[in-house]
Amino acid sequence: MTFAELFTRVGSIIGSLVFVWALFQQYFPVELRACFEKYSHRFVSFFYPFVQITFNEFTGEGFTRSEAYIAIQNYLSRNSSSQAKRLKADSMKNNQSLVLTMDDHEEIAEQYEGVKLWWSSGRNISKSQTISFHPATEDKRFFMLTFHRRHRDFIIGQYLNHVLKEGKAIKVKNRQRKLFTNQDAQWSHVVFEHPATFRTLAMKPEKKKEIMEDLIAFSQAEEFYKEIGRAWKRGYLLYGPTGTGKSTMIAAMANLLGYDIYDLELTSVRNNIELRRLLTEISSKAVVVIEDIDCSLDLTGQRTNKNDRGRTEIDKDPMKRMIMKEMNDKNPSEVTLSGLLNFIDGLWSACGGERLIVFTTNYIEKLDPALIRKGRMDKHIEMSFCGFEAFKVLAKNYLKIESHPLFPKIEKLIGKTRITPADVAEHLMPKAVSGDPRDCLESLMEALEGLKEEEEERVKTEQIQKIEEQSKYAKED
Repeated sequence: MTFAELFTRVGSIIGSLVFVWALFQQYFPVELRACFEKYSHRFVSFFYPFVQITFNEFTGEGFTRSEAYIAIQNYLSRNSSSQAKRLKADSMKNNQSLVLTMDDHEEIAEQYEGVKLWWSSGRNISKSQTISFHPATEDKRFFMLTFHRRHRDFIIGQYLNHVLKEGKAIKVKNRQRKLFTNQDAQWSHVVFEHPATFRTLAMKPEKKKEIMEDLIAFSQAEEFYKEIGRAWKRGYLLYGPTGTGKSTMIAAMANLLGYDIYDLELTSVRNNIELRRLLTEISSKAVVVIEDIDCSLDLTGQRTNKNDRGRTEIDKDPMKRMIMKEMNDKNPSEVTLSGLLNFIDGLWSACGGERLIVFTTNYIEKLDPALIRKGRMDKHIEMSFCGFEAFKVLAKNYLKIESHPLFPKIEKLIGKTRITPADVAEHLMPKAVSGDPRDCLESLMEALEGLKEEEEERVKTEQIQKIEEQSKYAKED
């Protein structure tokens, strides 16, 4: 039999089958066709060794995008650029980067722990002529996963959990992060683009390493927190003088973990109910910040005794007591310490997961012990004055130098004075585009010399006052 004869015969057979199938579809009852399709699929599946799972883009009535579909789309974006021939590009992070995903009717292969599987994308175009307010749902996109049936339990269990988890993590990494603040009992936001990182943070290297390891361990400890029965959150108390980098530390934390920041202004919250509603609206993977908590509301010393020994500094000073009263009169907030504590580690603390709660204060001694105890503020971080190690970080950031002949002199001076990293940074800021690092370092040395003299003068004054007080008590005796 020649090739032409074979081709003619095969074409004739195919044409006959198509004709028979058309007659079957046209004249046979619907019930009979459904029964035939049912058993024909069973017959084919008996010999076909692969299993297929379809993940549709929309669920329910077609108005809500499937979270599983979005997670799979993010997960497949990693392999799409290297395997798929046709790709779709989308901009992310304020148009600063591109994310590539495979186009419709493309397929990529993957091997996970020795198991071979295939992902394909498809689209079903609806033939319905009805008018819809959601035209995007008429094109039903889907992902199809194909694998050998002997791996069914492994794929449905371990592999799909891996895909969904990785896809959600990629979504968080690629999203445009935001800085939220509360206004009129609602959250509003702007794009968060603070450039601070732990690399540029002026702090001792060993202390930075300790904080970074603690943060990373927290972000990876979801199962651990479930096992011990605690809400997945961690409290940080940042305390120290003004200008020591507390706000910069918060930005570095958020950038390290890829979290959003919720800057909570307590004085704008009317009562505990409103506070609870705001806090329950906070998403996971967030840093909840209350800056200068000792000044936000009268949350200091609400549980202290009011006798002479337990009186707070505000109670002892009439002027400060009057200022606090005026602040309370202007601010009608009824938020209480117990209301705040209930969210930090009460029943409401489990609403939402993977959160950092950060308090900052310039005066840790003013805060109620109940507010900052372990379990609420788990880690206390002192943001102290600038030391030589922190100075070297700032010199590298601002002047692009790691050593200089003036460094030994600065090391001696900086160890005898108290200067904040903010003040050091101001002196290291180049005053011209082509500024000489020596000029900046000499400016810093002059400032350190002045602070050293002031410190010595202060110590002498205190010693004189102490001697005078001792002589006064001696004469009275």
